[in-house]
Amino acid sequence: MEKRTLFLILLVLGTAFWGISFSVTKLAIGHGQPLLFLCYRFLLATMVLSVIFWKHVKKLNINTMKTGAGLAISLVLGIYLQTLGITHTSASQCSFVAGITVVIIPVIKLMIYRKAAPLKIWIAACVALTGLFVISLTDKLSIGIGDLYTITGAFCFAVYLIQVEKKSKEGDIVPSIVPMFATCALFTFLLASFQNNTVWIPETQTFWFGIIFCALFSTAYMYTISNIAQKYISAERVSIIYLFEPVFGAIAAHFMLGEAITSRLLIGGGLIFTATLISELKWRIHGEMAIAHLSKPKKG
Repeated sequence: MEKRTLFLILLVLGTAFWGISFSVTKLAIGHGQPLLFLCYRFLLATMVLSVIFWKHVKKLNINTMKTGAGLAISLVLGIYLQTLGITHTSASQCSFVAGITVVIIPVIKLMIYRKAAPLKIWIAACVALTGLFVISLTDKLSIGIGDLYTITGAFCFAVYLIQVEKKSKEGDIVPSIVPMFATCALFTFLLASFQNNTVWIPETQTFWFGIIFCALFSTAYMYTISNIAQKYISAERVSIIYLFEPVFGAIAAHFMLGEAITSRLLIGGGLIFTATLISELKWRIHGEMAIAHLSKPKKG
């Protein structure tokens, strides 16, 4: 199995962890302490990854730490804003709206780097955007505060993915993973310290279960896999693969939180899933046809 295919599978598995984490996070934090939750989540992820990547930790240098810290800024802002979004809307809706990243990435690349994405990526992005509008807009054609938090977080996350793609092409990004999460933990700790109502040792079991699940699976596993995968897969395609996340998120929210799977979620989710097919499966078919064409013996 080629590396690109392997990382596609690992990314889809990770989107399942991410989708489930929306419901887990909503249960864990209730309506308060999102910063403390993220602080412990990043701290545990840093500890676990320090053991896994110990050989890189021993060789840390100032450039690697700068790279990790630079990536951490957009990442922690994106996750924090989306965590705020969860406290103001349903977990299933938040997971779908987070998929707006797929539209933002090609726009940022075009505006800043003057790099145009392939036509099918734009088509997929527009289809996905339509799906997101179906899910997010209310009968009064307005968007709730939870959706606004989530959309802003998606913008920060888009910036993060573009940064990872750029750094991955410059060299091995794995050594910067531990400094990145350590910076995220420090940043959220400082912000939580300024909150007067922070209860540093919550007594609810769901809070600590949420920390363990999100730190190990939706943070340590997923961000490590996604950072390495971007050596082989572009930021646009990675973001579209991430659109499997809301599908898993809606299913998890239905069974864990009792949230209804509405017709709007089904229609919007169907459009988002169609966008994934347009961007990825169609590309694979074309790629296989091209290979088959090149492999044919030439006449004469």
